Amino acid sequence: MSHTDFTQKLHDLMQRVGISSFKALSRTAGVSERQLLRLRRFGVEQMRVDVLLKLSQALQITLTDLVTTFSQVELVRDNQTPTQDLLQYVAELKKEYERSQQQIQQQRQVLLQEFQQLSLQLLESLLLQFPTAAHKARENPQLPAVNIVSLVQKPLERLLHQWGVEVIAPVGAELPYDPQLHQLMEGDAQLGEIVKVRYAGYRQGERLLHRAKVSPVSPGV
Repeated sequence: MSHTDFTQKLHDLMQRVGISSFKALSRTAGVSERQLLRLRRFGVEQMRVDVLLKLSQALQITLTDLVTTFSQVELVRDNQTPTQDLLQYVAELKKEYERSQQQIQQQRQVLLQEFQQLSLQLLESLLLQFPTAAHKARENPQLPAVNIVSLVQKPLERLLHQWGVEVIAPVGAELPYDPQLHQLMEGDAQLGEIVKVRYAGYRQGERLLHRAKVSPVSPGV
């Protein structure tokens, strides 16, 4: 099946808005270079409406003009006046986009509810017991703090484990200083010098969430 090459048309539109390359257009519009290649080879046919909208915004043209420029079918009478078919096609694209946005919003709401439910299940014992323990602690200041700590620690550890969050180092640990993982609270330390962890840091897989806060350890201490 033959098709029109839309590369030059895309180049012309990019030039008008100062976009120098397909890679730059990909970054500006937030679409993949594969989608741009599809547009250049086949036009708007079988392209997702959200991609078309992003491209129309990046190229600073209306969705109607974009569809007109990159359509395989002759949808204009005199290169200026859109036909009824074109107007209907654009209207359908907009409706499809609105439906997809609504579905995304509904999916986000469901995921948020599932996330909240899972978090509440993991923290159930803390939610049930901690208010009572805190009340008893206020009534009896001599109550050992370790009793309160155990109520908080176990649910928190379960939650972190469920989310794949790891502690970089426990509080009180002494270890070689690594500026990628540690944040000095005071003083100076060179790479590899021994420091003491004052506040725990966390990471999730390869992603660093919080660096552990540390202090230098004086020699002989």
